[in-house]
Amino acid sequence: MITRLFKMGLVATGLGMLALIFGAAQAATAQNVVHYTTTNANVKYLFATAEPVLRLKSGDILDTNTLDCFGNGIKKPGDTMSMAKGDNPLAGPFYVEGAEPGDTLAVKILDLQVDGDMGVGAFSPGFGSISASKYTPMLETAPLPERLWFYHIDHAANTATFKAIDTDFSVQIPMHPFFGCIGVAPASGEARSSIVPAEFGGNMDSPEASVGNTVYFPVNVKGGLLYIGDGHAAMGDGEAAGSAIEVPLKARVQLSVIKGRTIEWPQFENDDAIMTVGAYRPLDDAFRIAYTELVHWIHKDYGLSELDAYELLSKVGKAHVNEMVDPNYVVVASIEKKYLPKKK
Repeated sequence: MITRLFKMGLVATGLGMLALIFGAAQAATAQNVVHYTTTNANVKYLFATAEPVLRLKSGDILDTNTLDCFGNGIKKPGDTMSMAKGDNPLAGPFYVEGAEPGDTLAVKILDLQVDGDMGVGAFSPGFGSISASKYTPMLETAPLPERLWFYHIDHAANTATFKAIDTDFSVQIPMHPFFGCIGVAPASGEARSSIVPAEFGGNMDSPEASVGNTVYFPVNVKGGLLYIGDGHAAMGDGEAAGSAIEVPLKARVQLSVIKGRTIEWPQFENDDAIMTVGAYRPLDDAFRIAYTELVHWIHKDYGLSELDAYELLSKVGKAHVNEMVDPNYVVVASIEKKYLPKKK
């Protein structure tokens, strides 16, 4: 009897130890979630070095919201563009402990949800990829008029409904929420408008900035100083008329510092592909930047020579025109990982 009880005690002790070990492992792998609420009172309109609104540790998850590109100021038919609070209000900046110039800031996009039941599409005179401007004159008899379209959001069906203004036509569009603006503070003390995409990220209007993808940014200042905003429910290639389906978002992203990994331009990655960003004018220069960066990435991380990478991309690479309406145009070049050697 004593022997049996002794054995039972040993089993109980062993189970208790296992529970303690398992609990400790869970605690060690638990991720810290930090919450932040974005309002019109605390948004920014510049990608710049500024006092951070929040400090996070590498590996923390940021749970927050963003406003739409109008500052949630356009709500119903009859509203006008003059009611917008500003162009592309940004949440942030968010400081990540340990991030220093020369490092890479990884932003893993965990969850994006459209925050509301309506999206807005807009056309502004002089804006858009096939509209006349001072620098790209066309034979328009008069500037195209301002127009606003309102999209009903069906969360259950994951669609937004386009309704024509001039005819009785409507169609449902599948939603693919993403950040139109995501970027870090630029180098050399620069301050760049929230409508500009460049080597710090910014207004890239990249559908690649969506759930399941990780975005990599060059760290230019201590803490990295991440900004996010300009939520989109869906957007066509090129953002031709100058807007997506503009929406506020609820967002969860995980921020991590990769020490000693230095990059020049933003990159995207998921389980299936690696992607690089080029942002400039004319469009062919944006294409050149994106493909040059992709050649460098393949050479550095996958071991192919630059000429072999160049040749491979000529056969299986893809190029996506994200937008052709902003001060710089954006192209994303990509290659599926199935075509690459094992990563070094």
